[in-house]
Amino acid sequence: MIGVFDSGSGGLTVLRALVERLPDQRFVYLGDHGHAPYGERSPDEVYGLTCAGVSRLFGLGCSLVILACNTAAAVALRRLQQTWLPARFPEHRVLGVLVPVVESVTQVSWEVKAASPAAESTAGRVGIFATPRTVESGAYPREIGLRAPAVEVFQQACPSLVQRIEAGATAETLADQVAAEVRALRARAEGGHLDRVILGCTHYPLVEAAFRAALPPEVAILSQPRLVAESLADYLRRHPRHRTPRGAGQSRIAAFSTAEAKTVRALGRRFFGETLAFCQIGGQIGGMSLPPGPRPAPGPAQAPTVQV
Repeated sequence: MIGVFDSGSGGLTVLRALVERLPDQRFVYLGDHGHAPYGERSPDEVYGLTCAGVSRLFGLGCSLVILACNTAAAVALRRLQQTWLPARFPEHRVLGVLVPVVESVTQVSWEVKAASPAAESTAGRVGIFATPRTVESGAYPREIGLRAPAVEVFQQACPSLVQRIEAGATAETLADQVAAEVRALRARAEGGHLDRVILGCTHYPLVEAAFRAALPPEVAILSQPRLVAESLADYLRRHPRHRTPRGAGQSRIAAFSTAEAKTVRALGRRFFGETLAFCQIGGQIGGMSLPPGPRPAPGPAQAPTVQV
């Protein structure tokens, strides 16, 4: 099975795209609603909570987990892949939502760690709207600049936007904040033209219409869920051992949360488009809530770092 982990419900926008792209695949979704949002937590907190969630999904039988949370992918994924994963789960893999977007912007494969001749023709100005922690991590401008240094990147942190989306704020309230964030980003870009923008949080597709209304019509908005879905389909073609086709009568999705299931089910319909039968799981380890469950024994640190 393939696990999908998010700090809350935003990852359901990615799950929706994954299910549509890979309708025969089985997925397990875990939302850490009990600790959401991650966007204003410290890097160590984000890392610890991400490892806890991924560990639980591995315990549920997933061999591959998608971090459908930009904050977790930007702050925790590299460290997780280089240290924790090879030592604890050398046969498992964790991928993030940041990589497909960077590849789309730069037109350079993630494996390429320096600007290539092809990147010389890749220029333009890109705007990124994200949580404060994602912006502070510098992951997007760092990885884009590494592969396509001619691309100018401008970031805008959007504090409280995630909370307002999950709290069901009115469309007018959300549109006002989005418009303010767009004005702030354009001011940071000194009023210059933007070619594309990245909605660097999986909650933001729910307010994409507000971003579209606030941005000039010629500015393209990259669809992160679609890019992630296409990237996963390609990854599974190259690594078929992670595929888990549904059997007759099997559900395509199992959904879990670290918060009360009744509350999360209502959010699930807004983010996923249909009701999911969430189950609550939880526990305590080191002062952090952790879903209980089996963990594979630590293995030798021999697996290569993987991030696609």
